[in-house]
Amino acid sequence: MSTFDHTPDRTNQWSFKWQKYAGKDILPCWVADTEFRCAPAILDALHALTEHGVMGYTLPAQHKPANDAIVRWLRDKHNWAIESDWIVWTPGVVPAFNVAIKAYCEEGDKVLVQTPNYPPLLAAPALNKTQRVDIPTVLQNGRWTLDLDALAREAADPRCKLMILCNPMNPVGSVMTQDEVDAIAAICEQHNVTLCSDEIHCDLILSEQVSHIPAGRVAALQDRSITLMAASKTFNVAGLGTSFAIIPDASLRRKFSQSAAGIVPWANIMGLEATRAAFTEGDEWLAEQIAYLRANRDYLVSRINEIDGLSVVCADATFLAWIDGSGLGVEDVQQWCESKGIGPSPGKDFGAPNFFRINFGCSRAMLTEILDRLSK
Repeated sequence: MSTFDHTPDRTNQWSFKWQKYAGKDILPCWVADTEFRCAPAILDALHALTEHGVMGYTLPAQHKPANDAIVRWLRDKHNWAIESDWIVWTPGVVPAFNVAIKAYCEEGDKVLVQTPNYPPLLAAPALNKTQRVDIPTVLQNGRWTLDLDALAREAADPRCKLMILCNPMNPVGSVMTQDEVDAIAAICEQHNVTLCSDEIHCDLILSEQVSHIPAGRVAALQDRSITLMAASKTFNVAGLGTSFAIIPDASLRRKFSQSAAGIVPWANIMGLEATRAAFTEGDEWLAEQIAYLRANRDYLVSRINEIDGLSVVCADATFLAWIDGSGLGVEDVQQWCESKGIGPSPGKDFGAPNFFRINFGCSRAMLTEILDRLSK
């Protein structure tokens, strides 16, 4: 039995995921957190913190162990040598890309966003009084990829000041290749577009032949990029509200920090300690989780593609499956799922109403129950 087969009961823990269907015979598989207990090193670190008993102010930039942990993690896992002063701590990537719009755009400017995409990212341009320009994701040779021709065409508009990229891509699960990242970099450079790259799933690469390329590591993007990362998805600590931006360029970093000042709170001490523990002592736990998620993904793909009306592409990353329900011939795909007793993320929230997103970051037993219900 795997460690990941044993998952705590969350039904009485006020979990956002589980509260949605409280009292109903519907298995929730929507919000992007996993059902797994945190790595022991993280729980030990948090226990030590509570035992100490003082929860006073901690300035993230002064928490040297957490900052050193990020430097080490990016060097060892992503071949990216960064300086610690490039790190800007944030209380989540959603506040971070909203801050990026405030920092680099004026009212009425255009923001390039790939679609489909997760709801908070789609909502961000309008929240900040800018115009969202959708760049479609297309299926090519059994893989979802960005429409680079559409990106080049839209980026040529001088009102386009910022692109928000999601890589690995949520919900489709693709990881940008070197050629794709280079093409995006060239387009941004040519048209003076700043890139904000949400890479929160970058440590959840499931395909062994694929590797993640951080935006800020690319020479052409170093002076025009904000790379958003966190331990939250990888180590299931999203509720601790802690993430970070890597901003190599001092001018971009200053504008970002000024736009956040007085509005965005510091990352909290619990999140800082969890990040430190994850990025210094979590390697083995993560390797075991990757193997478990890979097996879950393969099982899900096999089962889903046997169900009439459903199809799914085998994604390279994340614990999320983007499932095409257009072959069902039903008016409301989400309603069809819920009638089967499962609660995925509705595709309409991502801009694709004939799809739905299943979170397979759960025990094999729970995943089997989800798939069995869908198969009936």
